[in-house]
Amino acid sequence: MPASALIVGYGDIGQRVAQLGLDAGCAVSALVRSPRSMLGAVAVAGDLDQAPSLHELAAASASVLFHFAPPSSSGECDIRTTHLLSTLDQAPPARIVYISTSGAYGDCAGAWVDETRPVNPGNARSRRRVDAERQLAAFATRHLIPLLILRVPGIYGVGRYPLQRLQRGDPVVCPDDAPWSNRIHADDLAAIAWCAAQPDAPPGIYNASDDAPSSMTDYFYQLADAFRLPRPPCVSLDAARRSFVPSMLEYLNESRRLDNRRMKDVLDVRLRYPTLTEGLASCRGEGVLK
Repeated sequence: MPASALIVGYGDIGQRVAQLGLDAGCAVSALVRSPRSMLGAVAVAGDLDQAPSLHELAAASASVLFHFAPPSSSGECDIRTTHLLSTLDQAPPARIVYISTSGAYGDCAGAWVDETRPVNPGNARSRRRVDAERQLAAFATRHLIPLLILRVPGIYGVGRYPLQRLQRGDPVVCPDDAPWSNRIHADDLAAIAWCAAQPDAPPGIYNASDDAPSSMTDYFYQLADAFRLPRPPCVSLDAARRSFVPSMLEYLNESRRLDNRRMKDVLDVRLRYPTLTEGLASCRGEGVLK
């Protein structure tokens, strides 16, 4: 187990990982822009968009760095990762775990995709993630430290369900037209990241997804059924491309099925929610579903 952890990107997944670390007796610190509830973690003040503000981070040495911060909001490069690595250059962590995106692969026409597939990001957001991967790989090579990259699809779980979209009745693509997509439960992703932080976890790239690719349409239909909401209406893929917002079009323009065998075989991950069915059923036990 790592003796200490530094979390950069203290959002939902960061807080879940922090709790896993604290429960295991690990000393956890996290970069935050302003004071907030830290769940027992130690706050380190700083803003990745403002390099001079990261002076406290330079002294926050850790056994493992969890880099969960989203990339910069524009451009082709991730300047936030640039600022982070420049700050840590004199006191690097012993290991890095980075949450990237499965969008790094781009459109694969529905093919099964493992970690040997070359990157081919199809939008600027994914290109910034790939840029961050490359920066981290160069940093890890220079400092001779292990880097584990988790390529993550859509994340779902308590607090992350798009129920307002369902309540509005926003349309989805009709099932026969819907491209393949992938997902992972937030609790499983936190557990995968914690597995990757262990000193004996082999470095490399891992697809961090569940066992059951389907489509965004299937996701919305199952979600509507679970929450006893009407299933959304559907439109053709051509109609969706003319009317959907850009963030939804990013999903519709790419189709792939993630092969997660390396994650399970090498990191010895045992998914708590291998399919969406188990993931949604868990909400009943947590009081989210009536």
